[in-house]
Amino acid sequence: MKNINSENETGKYSILVVDDESFNIEALRQILKSEYIVYTASNGQSAVEMAEKHAPDLILLDIVMPEMDGYAVIDVLKSLKKTQDTPVIFITGLNTDDEEEKGLDLGAADYITKPFSLPNVRLRVKKQIETLAHLRSAERLSMFDQLTDLPNRRSFEARLNSEWGRALRDQTPISILFMDADKFKNYNDSFGHQQGDLALQALAKALNDTLRRPGDFSARWGGEEFIALLPSTDLHGAIGVAEQIRQNVESMNIPSTDKLAAKITVSIGINTLMPGHNSTMEEFIEGADAALYQAKEKGRNRVCYKDVK
Repeated sequence: MKNINSENETGKYSILVVDDESFNIEALRQILKSEYIVYTASNGQSAVEMAEKHAPDLILLDIVMPEMDGYAVIDVLKSLKKTQDTPVIFITGLNTDDEEEKGLDLGAADYITKPFSLPNVRLRVKKQIETLAHLRSAERLSMFDQLTDLPNRRSFEARLNSEWGRALRDQTPISILFMDADKFKNYNDSFGHQQGDLALQALAKALNDTLRRPGDFSARWGGEEFIALLPSTDLHGAIGVAEQIRQNVESMNIPSTDKLAAKITVSIGINTLMPGHNSTMEEFIEGADAALYQAKEKGRNRVCYKDVK
């Protein structure tokens, strides 16, 4: 499921209206355009193409259309990864119970019969958008760390699985950074948990601000541990990124009235791999963890890497 309003910068949800009658398209567009971004399509094939291109948040779909009817359209939409979760409301002149049941069985979220009432359409659309917002909010809570607002471990593992498969197919290097706030238990004991939370938030921001490439991905692994994934990055590149993170954390000032509490450092372990069919993601992470342990053993506030065999 995609992020809320991920396709535009207006803050509006987007709706695709599909109907072979221009009058119906215009009527629906007029009642929706003030609150939503509205895309339109006049046939089934165009509807599928528009849905793939714009990834609308909701689709209003006519059933009776030439060549490719609404049933065929929703069947295709549900088979595509990009649109399989997009809610569809059928708006159609087919008003028998059997037709409605068929539409709902195919995965439609709602069913409106023609001639439609504009206020009724507006209300049904609003309810679907509210449901969608609730689901996305719940999904976000399950995938993000509430303290730092970084993705959480579950989210990282999903991303790693995707990037691992890509690196395996393309035979490109992939790097992982495992980092730990140095002596964080002592920091918490000395300055309190509230100050500890501020330190973790500042560390997360420094990490996020350093990773500027679109494909780079950082997350809170748990406690004072953070992790970053660098696709298409060799060991030399990963060392450069890790050292920049280490320096940025060391030089940052954490909000505090105590000069000692305003400073913290991190140790970072790196593992770089060209994935093969005999390598595993678990071993990949374990390699970075081992390098992190080495960084701690050597005095902390440093970067170490797993030797590439």
